[in-house]
Amino acid sequence: MNRKLLSFLVISCIALSLFTGCAFKEPQKQTIHIGCMKGPTAIGMIHLLSESDSGNSTHTYDYTIAGAADELSAALIKGELDIASVPCNLASILYHKTEGEIVTVAINTLGVLYLVESGDSIQTVSDLKGKTIYSTGQGTTPEYTLRYLLNCANLNPDTDVTIEYKSEAAEVVATLAQNPNAVAMLPQPYVMVALQNNQNLRIALDITTEWESLAGTTIVTGVIVARKSFLEENQGVYQDFLKEYESSANYANTNIDDTADLLEQYDIFKSAIAKKAIPYCNVVYLTGDTMKDNVMAYLQVLYNQNPASIGGSLQEGMFYLEN
Repeated sequence: MNRKLLSFLVISCIALSLFTGCAFKEPQKQTIHIGCMKGPTAIGMIHLLSESDSGNSTHTYDYTIAGAADELSAALIKGELDIASVPCNLASILYHKTEGEIVTVAINTLGVLYLVESGDSIQTVSDLKGKTIYSTGQGTTPEYTLRYLLNCANLNPDTDVTIEYKSEAAEVVATLAQNPNAVAMLPQPYVMVALQNNQNLRIALDITTEWESLAGTTIVTGVIVARKSFLEENQGVYQDFLKEYESSANYANTNIDDTADLLEQYDIFKSAIAKKAIPYCNVVYLTGDTMKDNVMAYLQVLYNQNPASIGGSLQEGMFYLEN
């Protein structure tokens, strides 16, 4: 074998080894900045956070668990967060505030509101006529939800019922303990806290089920939003996140005890309460037209009562459907 041929073969082998080495090199992990609130909308994300902390996720998730939605809003607007779980109406507000930079990519939580009572007098929304209903959220989505539902059942929220608002869900739970005849609308997990404190209480109405029956649409509590510039610059990473989030949401619904323990570990809910509440929190993963149709229908209800609650107007451009 002449020297030229030998040199050619050696160089070819070296080049081939370099090429194959590069071809099979594992993709580098990227750090994604994500956020959620201490509440039901964190349930679908909690396994993903745990997997990231254990080094088992595709990418590294630097996360913020906020006590209030304002914290996430500020971080998203400043570009400190790439992706976050937020209340549905806040997603619309953020889209307006950022002139389209914050977009909605998925629904992660449907309705979490329930009506509880001590007796068995309430079987339908119509049975609320003449009742005093205790609730939280005056001037926010719980009020708009309740008023819409009453209207759907041909009840006037201002004359057919009395609604007394408390500043916190814990106050409503205390009222239920003090007044055996009280009727209250509460979100999970406070429903389970109330039931634990008063064995005479029962869930009289699932507000989401009643809404779907009377209105033909559904309640959307939480959604996943992201910075549009981040999505466009990191399509592969974004697709990885969607897959991991969907897996995490499915895990929450099928591994309730472990998810409840994680929620306590991350200081979101106590495990004992979470185990009872998770099946009632409607954790989902909905994207595409299903997401868009459900969000738009829900925001329309809020808009009709208070346009400012969704940022002033309905915007179909608030969705990122390339997923």
